[in-house]
Amino acid sequence: MNKHVKLAMILVILGVIAMVGGRFAMPFIEDFRQKNSSDAKGTKGKIRIGSDNWVGYFPLCSGEMKKRMRQSGYLLECVDDQADYEQRFKKLKSGDIEFAVGTVDSYVINGDGFDYPGTIISVLDESKGGDAIVAWADKISSIDDFKSKQGYKIAYTPASPSHHLLKAISAHFDIEAFRNSSSWAVETNGSSDALKKLLNKEVGAAVLWEPDVSKALSKKGLKRVIGTEDTSKLIVDVLIAGRKFSKDNPQVVELLLREYFETLKYYRENQDEYIDDIADAYDMKKAEVKSLLKGVEWASLTDNAQRWYSEVNTSALKEEALIETIESTIKILKEFGSIKSNPIPNGDPYRITNSEYIKKLYKSMQQFGRSAERSKPSEDSITKQFKALSDAAWNSLRELGTLKIRPIVFASGTDGLTLDGKSELDIAIENLKHYPNFRIEIRGHTGARGDKQQNKLLSEERADAVKRYLDITYGISQNRMRAIGFGGEKPLPRKTGESFRSYNYRLPRVELVLVTEEY
Repeated sequence: MNKHVKLAMILVILGVIAMVGGRFAMPFIEDFRQKNSSDAKGTKGKIRIGSDNWVGYFPLCSGEMKKRMRQSGYLLECVDDQADYEQRFKKLKSGDIEFAVGTVDSYVINGDGFDYPGTIISVLDESKGGDAIVAWADKISSIDDFKSKQGYKIAYTPASPSHHLLKAISAHFDIEAFRNSSSWAVETNGSSDALKKLLNKEVGAAVLWEPDVSKALSKKGLKRVIGTEDTSKLIVDVLIAGRKFSKDNPQVVELLLREYFETLKYYRENQDEYIDDIADAYDMKKAEVKSLLKGVEWASLTDNAQRWYSEVNTSALKEEALIETIESTIKILKEFGSIKSNPIPNGDPYRITNSEYIKKLYKSMQQFGRSAERSKPSEDSITKQFKALSDAAWNSLRELGTLKIRPIVFASGTDGLTLDGKSELDIAIENLKHYPNFRIEIRGHTGARGDKQQNKLLSEERADAVKRYLDITYGISQNRMRAIGFGGEKPLPRKTGESFRSYNYRLPRVELVLVTEEY
């Protein structure tokens, strides 16, 4: 082959390479030309957030938020993955998204498989009525009915915040049937599907979220067993920043948070526009939106700084509500059986949180005399004050359920609490913190043998002893509690195959029963 032929072949090959390269390069070249010949030339990049259509995430993904980010040079995209948390955190790990939202329990469970690829940089909202267990009143009237009745069915959406509500009451009120059997479970594809099964009476109860909760309660015969409006630090939504992204782009994380809290403030001050925007986004009527908003409590910058992270709280004993929520969530998931042990590295909840962004933003806002939203007082869920009630009023209260508690040990034949007895009450208080709106009836019981009057007196004295301990040690309002003794009048049902000795051992007990006004 002579030199001219070789040269010609080389030129042909180079030409083909150029043509192919040009073909692939053209879209990039055209994109560059378009961007630099338009207002988009100032765009610095795109920020992607793994999300779903929960209304609590609306401000973060709203048109108002996107407009603010665009004016700062960034395109904001919320990637709706239909609440597929596993894929969401997988994408956060791979860098396909920079941020993710989710409930604390969803991150504890699903983040483990991807080495917890991000840190929680802000609390977004807390469910306050957005989730509830609704039942036919003639089937289920209290949480304790789930313990004592047989053959009921509950419709719920797996791996949802409403599912976590079921897990929480199972753990806090000791509902063995939820943990040891699946005969009660009817899995559904979302809240609307669960509502349909409830209305068709295919199930006796359903775990719903708004607006389906309001739709259900408008039907005669249906009642709310318990809703998140009466819970605290139970279903909490958070914003998670990818570890690598936040390390390489801390200024972008700060920008996103600042614009988010400004958006939240804007909507709070312009409620009509807020309702209109949500109605358009969710194709809902304004009345439905107003009902929906009642079930969500958004966390402002001040709330984050003072309550959830407590980085700027000047009190001697700082409240760290986010850490408490993570720790209590792990306990719930372990007791329910969703996890076998604490999956967070070294068992340290601080490994998945980062308060620096909130701390810095809050201080900068205060420096210029600004606040991203109005602060609201944080009322301690244990020392909350209650008005006094007459005996008649106490007797009219509806029972919610009996808190899980192992036998409270007293010195034999006395009302003296032992160290073990006090320890059991301390454990019960941790569960009680999640239910700040309910009163407590402390019920003392003894075995059936012996003098009836003496037994009743002893049970009253033991109930009073528990009441004193809760008052002195934890500052629980006297008006919130009532101590009452039944002696041996209300024995527990005997379990199948249970020995007489074991049965008698269980009879002396003090129960903490949560009760509430019935409206």
